[in-house]
Amino acid sequence: MNGSLEPEDRILEEPTITEQLSKLIKTLGWEVDDDVVVELAGTQVSGIDVGEEYNKKWQSPIGVRKYNKDAFIIISNQSRRDLTGSQPMDREHQPHHNLNTSIEVESKDDVSRVHAGVEPESNPSEG
Repeated sequence: MNGSLEPEDRILEEPTITEQLSKLIKTLGWEVDDDVVVELAGTQVSGIDVGEEYNKKWQSPIGVRKYNKDAFIIISNQSRRDLTGSQPMDREHQPHHNLNTSIEVESKDDVSRVHAGVEPESNPSEG
């Protein structure tokens, strides 16, 4: 038989969520003592006081959390977040394009015959 399997590779059954997360964390090079935060996104909290009588299909009492069908989990490593603000460039800004709109740009394309022979349409409101 050709090929080789790593000890954590499975052949007959899918890896568990814990095994998948462990493999991803190892791939990213995260450490055990990193500050990892797990958050839930794709939810909404009702912020409107709908009173006692409301349409339960479309409205929720204030403060009720709903989970969208496409809600998702965010796993972020706060220890590896770069919180430094943007820094000024260490050189003079020299863009590759000119934003001066007062300069005439000469076209090398011959467009003199583009509208040759085209009669303007008559305006029905003019008579």
